[in-house]
Amino acid sequence: MKKILIFYGSYGGGHIAAARNIKEYFENSYDDYEISMIDCVEYTNKIINKITTKAYADLSKYAHWLWKKIYFSSENGWLASFSNFFNKLMANKLNKLIQKFSPDIIISTHPFSSQMCAVLKKKGKLNCLLATVMTDYVEHNQWFILHEFVNFYFVAHDEMKDSLIKKGVDANKIYVTGIPFSNRFLESYNKNDILSTYDLRENKSIALFFAGGAFGFGKKQVCNMLKSIIHHFPDLQVIAISGKNPKIKKSFDTIVKETRTDDYVKILSFTDKVPELMHISDFVITKPGGLTTTESLVSGLPMVIINPIPGQEEENANFVVKNGAGVLMKKGDHLEDILDELLSSKDKLPTMAENAKSISKRNATRDICETLLSAMCEKNTL
Repeated sequence: MKKILIFYGSYGGGHIAAARNIKEYFENSYDDYEISMIDCVEYTNKIINKITTKAYADLSKYAHWLWKKIYFSSENGWLASFSNFFNKLMANKLNKLIQKFSPDIIISTHPFSSQMCAVLKKKGKLNCLLATVMTDYVEHNQWFILHEFVNFYFVAHDEMKDSLIKKGVDANKIYVTGIPFSNRFLESYNKNDILSTYDLRENKSIALFFAGGAFGFGKKQVCNMLKSIIHHFPDLQVIAISGKNPKIKKSFDTIVKETRTDDYVKILSFTDKVPELMHISDFVITKPGGLTTTESLVSGLPMVIINPIPGQEEENANFVVKNGAGVLMKKGDHLEDILDELLSSKDKLPTMAENAKSISKRNATRDICETLLSAMCEKNTL
């Protein structure tokens, strides 16, 4: 039985989702595998994990200017040095788990675990394969510290590969696969059945609005957005997802009740039906997290991008806009103006949808898993 150990971090939902998607693909596609998923920071130090994840959530939501400073400072300088020191220190504790599990391969969807494992391999304490799966559309220096001890880098697009090569990573280690997503986004759905489930009409456009979540927008901002959409676009159907945010859910319900728009504005809390909802929607209004961006592109769904976190989300947004698959609402822009421009044109949304499909990597999860499976089999035959 082959053993696979997957490390992730709880800073945003993308790292854990990528890890989970890889795990599910292996479990659903192959037999005779033992797979374990571990939060690397929580395992090594629960107190630091609690403090840092809370700090990330607060800064990414309420203090973009400070997060931007931290993000870029962690590439070089004292903060990068501190992060590297912490990872070296925690690597020994992580090694206890690794030695007990004895994996054939370690897959990391967070830079901290990539570094910890590379440190152990440098010291000769690991002999298994190491793979890093990058979960955004831009690289950060923390991802490839001690890259010479990592066997595989899986990246979102060709420009990332070029950038890693310029920074010294061996080109033969880099695979342009895309970011791993759930295979449910590749399934076929009956649009009429989904429309019926949510009591929506077939002959009217649908906007999917991701408004909640742990790293969502402020309540006042999203409420104003929903009010604006309802006021300016009475023919537009809206599915607004408040996520695990009861305050936004309550406010949205109040807005719908006061405007008497429950026939075409549907408010949902956390849902596992995102693939189905993307299938019936004409565009999505959202922050550009790595996972949401990937799912939207795979679904051929144009993106209206709002309030990206400085650093990785800004770069994700730039990638989408540059490739004609979305528009970015900048400071001073009005959502109603952007939507009016999109909806008043017969060509813009269809063109953006085609662009989204053309830059998506629809086989990302499969390609990552099969590449690693092949490498494990080859290693065992040596």
